[in-house]
Amino acid sequence: QVQLVESGGGLVQPGGSLRLSCAASRNIASGNIISGYTMGWYRQAPGKQREWVASSTPGGTTSYADSVKGRFTISRDNRKNTVYLQMNNLKPEDTAVYYCRWGVGAWGQGTQVTVSS
Repeated sequence: QVQLVESGGGLVQPGGSLRLSCAASRNIASGNIISGYTMGWYRQAPGKQREWVASSTPGGTTSYADSVKGRFTISRDNRKNTVYLQMNNLKPEDTAVYYCRWGVGAWGQGTQVTVSS
């Protein structure tokens, strides 16, 4: 069973930046956990449904929601079993709990991002 732990959230002013991390692990010997899987970032704002933000395929293809394109960058380090989300020029509407997902399976517990002056 794969466990995901997000980190890096916090309070930032509009226009600021944050870098989220998502570390994957499992109870048995870890090895390569994420290398063969599409990894995704999602977010859920208060009172709204969870929405997809960005994805990274095993081949290195990345894709983004229109609302974050040009501001957010997803990357991965397969050796560290970690996925990142670099978020620049943050806006108040980016405020949400951010989750990562392993393939179409495990979810992390989320990390809060608040953009406010």
